[in-house]
Order: sequence, then structure tokens, then C-alpha cells
Amino acid sequence: MLSKKINFKVLALIGLVAATLFASSCKEEEEPKPAPSISLASSTGSGTVGSAVTISATVNSPGGLKSVSLLKNGQSVDSKNYAGETSTDYTYNYNIEQLPVGSVVTFTLQATDNQNQASAVSSFTVTVSAVPAKQIVEVSGTLSGNVTWTADKIYKLKGFVRVGEDKTVAGDQITQTGVLTIQPGTTIIGERATKGTLIVQRGSRIIAEGTADKPIVFTSERGQGEREPGDWGGLVICGKAKNNLPGGAGELEGSYGGFHGGTDDSDNSGVLKYVRVEFAGVPINPNQEVNSFTFGSVGSGTTMEYLQASYGLDDSFEWFGGTVNAKYLVAFRSLDDDLDVDLGYSGNVQYALAIRGAAFADQSGSNGFEVDNDGQGSENAPFTSGKFANISVVGPKDIFERQINTLFQNGMHLRRNAKIKIYNTFVIGYPNGVYIDPGSSGRTLRNAQNGDLVLNGVVLAGVNGFGTNGYGTGSGSFNPRGYAVRDEDTQATPVPFTIGTDTPTAWFGKQAGNKSLANATGTGFNHTGVLNGQSLTLAAGGSLISGGVDVPAGLTKTAYIGAFDGTNNWTATWANFNPLTTEYK
Repeated sequence: MLSKKINFKVLALIGLVAATLFASSCKEEEEPKPAPSISLASSTGSGTVGSAVTISATVNSPGGLKSVSLLKNGQSVDSKNYAGETSTDYTYNYNIEQLPVGSVVTFTLQATDNQNQASAVSSFTVTVSAVPAKQIVEVSGTLSGNVTWTADKIYKLKGFVRVGEDKTVAGDQITQTGVLTIQPGTTIIGERATKGTLIVQRGSRIIAEGTADKPIVFTSERGQGEREPGDWGGLVICGKAKNNLPGGAGELEGSYGGFHGGTDDSDNSGVLKYVRVEFAGVPINPNQEVNSFTFGSVGSGTTMEYLQASYGLDDSFEWFGGTVNAKYLVAFRSLDDDLDVDLGYSGNVQYALAIRGAAFADQSGSNGFEVDNDGQGSENAPFTSGKFANISVVGPKDIFERQINTLFQNGMHLRRNAKIKIYNTFVIGYPNGVYIDPGSSGRTLRNAQNGDLVLNGVVLAGVNGFGTNGYGTGSGSFNPRGYAVRDEDTQATPVPFTIGTDTPTAWFGKQAGNKSLANATGTGFNHTGVLNGQSLTLAAGGSLISGGVDVPAGLTKTAYIGAFDGTNNWTATWANFNPLTTEYK
């Protein structure tokens, strides 16, 4: 009996222990794991527009990680799924957008485990900071030898800064030479008080080779909202190529020692590539302004591509003789002429865009092209006979309601014995499309009749409602009245003239590929968009995408008319159509 009782007690004890262990085991299996946790490497970051900020965190999840999600200002920007890891690192790179300085962007990060438990929300803030101020290096006098300007500094031109020294018109006292190399992305400012100007003298060179992402910028020293045309001088290049001045050499207007000319048509003044010049054109003397880009007898050994002139107080680009070739030019809202050609220039220019503002025009009259053999319309050789192709000359008048300055004149003013050749070019928005000036004893008209002045593949377009002809005639509110091709001079009582036996209108219509359109409808060209520096390429199916004529050697034949086709915007990234508010420091 005693033995049986002991066995019952043992069995009961064993059962109690087993039940306890079973209950404990069940309790352990059912108890949830701790929720995930997030540990940020840092909770704040900052940077300038375009810079990258990295959000880094370590995520611990005892219950096995299921996902991590990231919100930016409450909107989902990133979500990652996981395979039950108990610990992992998480990173996200944020490139700061175009936001005002001082803006704060808030990111929130949260993790979820396999039991659908969520971590506490972790926050990370990014503050948009100002561009760090660069050291300003003041530059004056003459630069000789090899000089390099770097992108980590801003260079201020004080007075006339010269690369090399050239003391006489004859060029027999080039006492110093230099090579100025400017790194991509470098900013150069002109001092307003001293009329800061950069002059590359004969025998010297400039190597200003920017990139599409890092253009070289010459601009005003003043801040956003304060800049205006004429804040400084401009960029002047002087070479040893031929011009038609008596003796073959001369000094650029303003008498500041810009001597140019010689006999070496292949002269090399260096490289200008992806370069912008803004708010230039200070008057050196009354009515003698420096152009944004001034090219005095520059030779064909020089490279010029992707250049923009904006808000200049005189011409955007002016060639005084020389043989240099150029491609991809932008003239934006300057005061006087966009493409001014003088003194026997004979190079090739292809792909250029000229855009005007409605109110900003010069007292001398503002034109797209202004072309002279010389100031007297003489027979001096070499003649101004440069070849231009694929130019878009965009005047300020895009809609009837747009009021424009009455000093605007011609898309093309061809005069004073010029023998220029223009191909595959589009002109719109000027009171006159083409004016072949009968002055200088009719020599320019003779050149047109003889085939020495060429307009082929030139398309002119009027503006809806701008007078009865798209150019102001009959509107009663615009003076002077205009024409697609002007058949009379600009005297108070206009006098008609002819090219041979044809009116200029009839002559123009007989040249290969020329057209005169009532307006831009159907061309694929967005006039208002282009005036604002937008919609530069042609819309698919537009008439300007076809119709290109043959061009002479040195130019590339294109199927399209004007500076752009239907796909390629060659101004992208490097050009700037809003320099008034751009921050450069």
C-alpha cells in the first residue's frame, strides 16, 4: 500500500512539472518580439541647390524586417522590402531641387516587421543653404606669359585688362604676349566704376573652353535684381587677319587700344567655347559702347562655338573684318543689333538665335542683321562677304497686343556695298523683314542683282493683326510702316527703288527657297515661347523642318530653316535666359 501511494505522488509531481514546462513553452512562443527601431546617423543635413545629401540609418528588427518607407514632406519617395533581416543599414541620396535659400525639406522614416509592428517615426531635415562665397580676385593691367583663372574663384576686371601688350596700329610694338586659360565654370565680373573690359591683344590668346554643364560666365558685379545693360565693358578679341581698312589695320571704336588687322587670315586668337557675356556694353566715350563680343580681324585659326550675349548695351556680336568661323550663337535682348558685320568680314557662321525684348531698342535703330562693307560703302577689299546659315531672327512683336519700341527696324538691314550670303534663315516679328538699303549709290542693290549678295532659303513671317500685312502697314498706330521686303526707302516721303528691273519684293521671291508668310501658323515655330527662351525646337510637322537649300563649302547643309530642327535644342544646360536673377556667388 505504501509503495502505490509513493508512485501516485511521483506521477503527480511529474505531471505538474510537465504542465509547468508546457505552459512556459507556450508563453515563450506567443510573446511578441520588440518592435523595430531606427537609429539615424544624423537627423539634419544641408547643402546648396543641386548638391546631394545622404540619409543614413541603422534599422534593428528582432521580429524580422519586412519593409522600410521614406516620406518627403508627407509624400512617399522610397520604399524597400526585406527578407526578415534582424539588422540592416538603410541609405537614401537626395539631390536638392531648385528651392529658395533657407527652405527646409522634412523626411520621415519608418520600419515594419514581419508581425506588422511599426517603428517610431524618425525625422531628418535638409536645409537649403546659400552658395558659399568664393574669393574675389581683382585683376588689372597687362597679363603676360601663361595665366590660369580657376573655377573656385571669381575674377573682377578693373579697367582695361589686357592679355598681351600691343602699342601701335601697325603692330610693330607687340611688346608682351600672353595666354589666358579660363577653367570651365569660372565666373568673371566687370567692375562698373572702372568700365572693366577684357581685351585679348594681337599675338596673344584666350583659352576659355567651358562645357555644357560648366559654362564660363562674364557678367555684372552687381547682385540679383540690380544688374542692367552697360554694367561693364565686354570681351574684345583682336587678331591679325585681313580687314578692308586703309593700310589693313586700325583701332576699334572707343580709342582704348583695341588694335587689329594684318595679313594672316589663319591667325589663332585661341578658343571660346560655352561662354556667356551678360550686361556688357559700357560707353567708353559718348555713343561709343563696347559690344558684348567684339571680334577685330580675328583669324580662322580661332575656335568659337556656343556663345551667348545677353542684355548688352550695344551689339551682341560684331565682326570688324577677319575670317573667324563661329557656330551656335545666342543673342538675347541686347539694345542695338544682334549680328553686326563690317570691314570685310569673310568667315562662316552657322546656327544662331537672336531674340529681342519688346521695349529695349537703340536710338540708332535696332536690327537683327546689320551689314556694311564699311562705314562709307566703299569699294575697299576684302568685301564684307561672310556666309551665314541657319539663323533664327526673332523680333519682339509676337501678337497684336504686344506694344514694341518704335526704334525697331529690320530683321535684316543690308547696306553700304555689302556682299553677304545668307542661307536657310527665318525672320519674324520685325516691322521690316528685309531691307536692302539703296544708299551708297545703290551699290548694295547692284551686288544683289549680280549675285554677290545672296539670300537663299530665307523665310519671312508676319504677325497676325500687325497692320494689314503683318508688318504694321495700315495699322495707323505704328511708325514707320513695314513690309516683308521693303520696296521704298525710309525718307519722310518714301521713294521706291528696284534691283535691276525688279522690285526688291519680286527679286526676293525669285531667289532659291525664299518665302514670305503672313504669319507663323503651320511653321512649327512658337514665337511667344521663343521670346521667353522656351520652345526653341520646331514642332513636328511644321513647314520649317523642310525646305533647306544647298549651301557653299564651309557650311553644313540642313533640311530645316532657322537655328533648330524638331529634336535638338543646342542651347540646353549652358545658355541662360534669365540672368537678371541668377546667383553667381
